[in-house]
Amino acid sequence: MNKKLTLAIGVLVVVVVFGYFAFGGLGRSLVYFWTPSELLAEGDAAYGTSVRLGGMVEPGSVRWDAETQDLRFRLVDEGGIVEVQSVGVPPQMFLEATEHNQPIGAVVEGSLTREGVFRATNLMVKHSEEYRAPQHAGEKDEYYRELFEDQGAGDGS
Repeated sequence: MNKKLTLAIGVLVVVVVFGYFAFGGLGRSLVYFWTPSELLAEGDAAYGTSVRLGGMVEPGSVRWDAETQDLRFRLVDEGGIVEVQSVGVPPQMFLEATEHNQPIGAVVEGSLTREGVFRATNLMVKHSEEYRAPQHAGEKDEYYRELFEDQGAGDGS
């Protein structure tokens, strides 16, 4: 009976430790983002605090200066609008979507200034889950032939 009790206690300890690492550690590694309305609802507490802000890019609000690498746009949700300013080259997907006035979701990391501008240090975009074939799909045989030739595979080597 003593061996069974020891084994049961050992198994219980292992399960508890595994559960702690699996679920307890998970909570600390999750990173949440605030919506524009949640950030604005914080009032003065939101200023200067480093957060992630997520929402939809307002169509027509994107201003990109390639020379100074200054990007400005507005993130919106159903209850708020936040002006965002980012320095650096944005992801190509971001620029393509905004050029065609396609809706695109974005998450930015940074902080809200007292002037009401969110200064972003990092910009992430949500891509579409819909796959689209490449533009050259009609001439795929020729495309692949050129691709293999460029890589040296077309000459038999």
